[in-house]
Amino acid sequence: MRAIINNQEQDTKTTIKGDVNIEEGLSGDNCSVIGNKSTETMSTIRSGSGVGDTDYKNAHIGRSREYWRDMILGVNDGLVSTFLLVAGVYGSGLDSRSILLTAISGMIAGAISMAGGEYVATKTQGEVMKAECDLEQKDIKEHKSDELRYLSELLETIGIPETESIDDSTFAVRRAILEYYKNNDDAHLRVNVALAFGSIKASERSPLIASVVAFFLFIAGSLTSVIPFVLVHDRYGAMVTSFVCTILAILVVGGVKTWATKGSWWISAFENFIITSGGGAVAYGIGLLFGGTF
Repeated sequence: MRAIINNQEQDTKTTIKGDVNIEEGLSGDNCSVIGNKSTETMSTIRSGSGVGDTDYKNAHIGRSREYWRDMILGVNDGLVSTFLLVAGVYGSGLDSRSILLTAISGMIAGAISMAGGEYVATKTQGEVMKAECDLEQKDIKEHKSDELRYLSELLETIGIPETESIDDSTFAVRRAILEYYKNNDDAHLRVNVALAFGSIKASERSPLIASVVAFFLFIAGSLTSVIPFVLVHDRYGAMVTSFVCTILAILVVGGVKTWATKGSWWISAFENFIITSGGGAVAYGIGLLFGGTF
């Protein structure tokens, strides 16, 4: 990047003119930075001096963030749907053995359905994204100018506004970025996909992992409605135990979820409590209705 320094002004400023050497400006450690302190700043970054403790990074949950949806969906669906099934057949008047058989059947069927659904949905999403990326790659190759204009618009979404003043440091930054992507189709594809589609390689999900996580956590969630009917022979006692265990498990899930989301544990637990207790009451009522009708 060629800079013309205006020494006649009291406050020194850097004005970007002419062509910009993008390969030197934006690759590796040779990042181009506008401003009087850029040289000092980049020297600090290169040398590593002034870098503080990075333990704060441990607060992030890491690669597992892509599978929290599957974890919460699996265990929550196992907890709620199996309990509602048990509440419904309990209301219809079935004996403990029949309720247990229904709960086990629902647990197995639900886990398989959940795993299969997650696998197909995740794989389909990946295939759709690949098709979109292939089309975007073709567009970049055949309509480079239009795609660069599109990228210029996308830059505003990440806080790099458009400006017409060459004295504005943003002008130089935008020019450098667009010049770089003009000469690098692969990088242009990646940034377009990231900004326009909201997808980066680190966010890709494995259909197999998603399905396995959903399967086993659905089973785990269902156990609160299955085990009580194995251990407690009294029909009423088993139902009460199932309800208590399900609510306690919901509180635990709420706590685990808010550990990741940094939200309110009580709000999360209360939402699930309302869904479970309200749904259980509806299912029990339907069971009573059908039990008395047929």
